[in-house]
Amino acid sequence: MNSWSENITLPAPLRDAFATALAPGMPPTDAALRQSWQAGYERGRIEGEKALSEQLVKQRGELHELLHGALHSLQQAVPQVVHDTEDTMVSLALEVARKLVSEMPVSVAMVEAAVRDALGHVESSTQVTVRLHPADLELLQKNASPLLKSADDPNDFRFLSSVEVTRGGCLVETRFGTVDARRETKFDLLKKNLT
Repeated sequence: MNSWSENITLPAPLRDAFATALAPGMPPTDAALRQSWQAGYERGRIEGEKALSEQLVKQRGELHELLHGALHSLQQAVPQVVHDTEDTMVSLALEVARKLVSEMPVSVAMVEAAVRDALGHVESSTQVTVRLHPADLELLQKNASPLLKSADDPNDFRFLSSVEVTRGGCLVETRFGTVDARRETKFDLLKKNLT
């Protein structure tokens, strides 16, 4: 290749001059330049659209995976939230019931109902001992409850006071076992059945 050793001096600075790579021996023309630029522009546009399309497809796939994961998480979370809510509602209902019952005044009818319910669980036995809270036994005696009159024979059927029995409940003892009809025992049993 020959090297150029002469300096070129132009009478005026060049304006609107562009370098172009044309085939050897082909004279540069405006149409050829425009066509070359247009072809380069089209190639760049097509490559850009292709790259953008590939990027959009990739982002769409990532978004789909993200949405699928979020939906899957929600599907797993909803049953757990429902279960937790049910447990909380049962606990709340039991606590409200316990408060209501504990604040109710103890009456003769309430004590008699507790004793009758407990005696209903006892098979006929010759010796039965009903243990009541001292205040409940005094309430039955003061109001001459018919339950106390059924205990004519103190050897077979008797009522005793006991501080281990809370108000409104009773313990019924037979030679075969004990029926625990205290309020707290009933609540504990109810709680176990509901949870």
